[in-house]
Amino acid sequence: MRTRPRTALVTALLALLVGLVCAPQAGAAGRAPAAAASGTFRNPLNTGPDPYLAYANGAYHLTTTQGDSIKMWRSPSLATLLDADPVTVWTDTTASRNQHIWAPEFYRFGNRWYLYYTADDGTDDHHRLYVLESERDDPAGPYHFKAKLAPPNHADDFAIDPGILQHNGRLYLAYSGINAYQHNGLNIAPMSNPYSVSGNAVAINAAGGCPEVREGPEFLNRNGRTWMTYSACDTGKPDYQVWQMSLANGADPLVPGNWTQRSGPVFSRADARGVFGPGHHAFFKSPDGTQDWLIYHAKTTSVNTYTNRTTRAQKISWNADGSPNLGTPLAMGATQDLPSGDPGSGNYWINDDGRSSGAGSVAYTGTWNSGSGCGAQCFWSDDHWSDKAGNTATYTFTGTRIALLSVRDTGNGVAAISVDGGPEQRVDYYNAIRTGETLQYLSPRLANGKHTLRVRVTGERNGSSGAAFVSVDRAEVYTD
Repeated sequence: MRTRPRTALVTALLALLVGLVCAPQAGAAGRAPAAAASGTFRNPLNTGPDPYLAYANGAYHLTTTQGDSIKMWRSPSLATLLDADPVTVWTDTTASRNQHIWAPEFYRFGNRWYLYYTADDGTDDHHRLYVLESERDDPAGPYHFKAKLAPPNHADDFAIDPGILQHNGRLYLAYSGINAYQHNGLNIAPMSNPYSVSGNAVAINAAGGCPEVREGPEFLNRNGRTWMTYSACDTGKPDYQVWQMSLANGADPLVPGNWTQRSGPVFSRADARGVFGPGHHAFFKSPDGTQDWLIYHAKTTSVNTYTNRTTRAQKISWNADGSPNLGTPLAMGATQDLPSGDPGSGNYWINDDGRSSGAGSVAYTGTWNSGSGCGAQCFWSDDHWSDKAGNTATYTFTGTRIALLSVRDTGNGVAAISVDGGPEQRVDYYNAIRTGETLQYLSPRLANGKHTLRVRVTGERNGSSGAAFVSVDRAEVYTD
């Protein structure tokens, strides 16, 4: 049974204790005390799937699948990627490749960036691979169309998820497409330069635990081997997961027998942490180059669905045998140390029970339910919820922006949200599938200072919802 809200005294004591333990770290040189840099972050980094990330020119650059275009988010700190505004780096008017634009990845060769992606004409089986070239040394472009990528033996076959293997001083195109093993199976073809396939693709018979797909190949080179990780099972399933093969330095990647299969997944669902379907990943280095990190998408629901796939990151390590250790997926909202060399930000969180790691608080009017029944789906395993019209939850915070994350559910209704007493914006908290720590609202950018955000329960719901509850859980405050 869910319990009643804590008393004001207990909440105040908890807020004081957590404030002492979780206070932001001292700011970097040159920062004002009010914007002291924090050395931590929390997922999600983005609300899209199929992430790829690289650090360049003093900033992280992130792409995710958007469908009708390629957008890029840039931020000097991992902690502020969710707050970053996207830049559209590519749209296309060519009818054969201007729809279902998926899984962009970008690599630097020489003083140019090459952006690889898959697209079609509106029919899934018409997905093909393409590459763009930047006009200058900037991953955010601008870009121009460079080439279609098609191995001669698969000149006009279905192909998705391009990734580039750099091995023994040569380039190879790895992708998911038709082969003898799956409709979406792993293939590798040689390249003569970043935009030209120079030979036939070979099929790799990769294991995966599920029969459907082998996709999203990614590569790490260390300890005398190239490690290829890839996703298996349908991405809609909660069992979507990452598997691994490896290749010795000096071995030819176009000889399938040179690849050694690892038994079992290396990164998979973590039910106790509320993480399902972790996969379609990539690797990136910390800003100082000393750490290896994983970026991936996952869901907070065990339902078979293509929705709710959000971008997350966590650090990886290396096993004694030289192989990468991807670890176990962390719960959404778990506080992590930022990558080494990341300058940090002034981010902090406010929990629904009043605890905060910064200068923030939340106060309620009316009677709200509260408790820990939502478990791993909630920040600090608790939330507040109400369906009583007129009830309010008011956040007080110091910063430039605030994001609200909480449960969406089949019994949720409409909230009216306002900032600093301004006009209300109606936000529907309903979802056909229950999901946790979902981004409900991201405020406009504000002048740096003290602000309030009010969530008002309207008592209204759309025709598909069974009730009119509004959930209050985590707020993420941005100060930069």
